[in-house]
Amino acid sequence: MVDEEIADLAQALLALDEQRAVAVARALIDGGADPQAVLQRGLADTMLEVGRRWNAGELFLPEVVAAAEIFRLCNEIVEPALIAAGGRTLGHRVVMATVKGDLHDLGKNMVGAMMKTAGFEVHDLGKDVPAERIVEAVRELEPSIVGLSSLLTTTVPEQRAVLAALEEAGLRRSVKVMVGGAPVTEEWARQIGADGFAPNAPEAVRAALALVGDERLAGA
Repeated sequence: MVDEEIADLAQALLALDEQRAVAVARALIDGGADPQAVLQRGLADTMLEVGRRWNAGELFLPEVVAAAEIFRLCNEIVEPALIAAGGRTLGHRVVMATVKGDLHDLGKNMVGAMMKTAGFEVHDLGKDVPAERIVEAVRELEPSIVGLSSLLTTTVPEQRAVLAALEEAGLRRSVKVMVGGAPVTEEWARQIGADGFAPNAPEAVRAALALVGDERLAGA
């Protein structure tokens, strides 16, 4: 029965049926279903399929945005249950931000939600975040990873500026830096000296797990 309901949740998410997806997610959690299973099989795996369909040209951006919003609403139901159930924690903090000049945060929010489900402690600084604020957060929170998002081609250079600011503050060696966003490439990540790059949220989680040395989960 639970497996059928999780499949129903996945179908509702793919169908962009927000009301149904939220209702099924709540019924699963209220009924005592394993929150990790709900999150992984009902939501995370489904968002991976959404990403695949988008890359294949089968979905358009408004549909991806709608799916991400449904994911967020369902995750808000599941996450407290996961924490209450003693969901796995890795003991690693992640600071996330959309760089200065960029007001887009869909991808960042999706990555942040999935990072939490993987056991990371996520601190989201929001969008249009200047390099100085990111440096301040790294100094204060001592994260294992900083994730920098940029959707506009004009703001991609801000990722390099953040790395330079971390270097100038003497903090660069203490933290791994991941970059992402539609115009960002693996070549750009290497060019600016970032430690990691991912084209989508599930890959970002895998890359983050690898960066903190969790080989078992990185290969999951």
